[in-house]
Amino acid sequence: MQTDRLILRRLTEADIDFMAEMLADAEVMRYYPSTLDRSGAEKWIARQLARYEKCRFGPMLALLRDTDEPIGQIGLAIQTVDGVDETEVGYILHKRFWGKGYATEGARACVESARRLGMERIIALIRPENGPSMRVAHRLGMEFEKMARFANLPHNVMVQK
Repeated sequence: MQTDRLILRRLTEADIDFMAEMLADAEVMRYYPSTLDRSGAEKWIARQLARYEKCRFGPMLALLRDTDEPIGQIGLAIQTVDGVDETEVGYILHKRFWGKGYATEGARACVESARRLGMERIIALIRPENGPSMRVAHRLGMEFEKMARFANLPHNVMVQK
């Protein structure tokens, strides 16, 4: 998938160096349960590869179109929220690329692709204190629906109206 500035492609095991660096960064992971070491990053990639096999989609590596430099992960994933399987759009960027509109651009492309595939309900799961991610969700036309526990932490469930 491509946008004006990004290429979104499936993660591979060859992406481990970038993913390990990003997922080990305390600032990047401040809204996640913890940072991940290299072994944790390998497991993270393995989960995405399993999603591709099971669902035929999943979170993808986001790269700058002009340089092929990886900037983060953006994409769709099936998440179980309050006992219901939901299609979530998610985004996590290396801090060097924050504040440039990449998360919104990539997430919008993923939501549009999901709609073309007939997925009517797309959510975002966002920790209440994560203002930057909330702003991305609002730019995508999402509104607060409810609070839910996900990964044993409180999350806003945002949904497009």
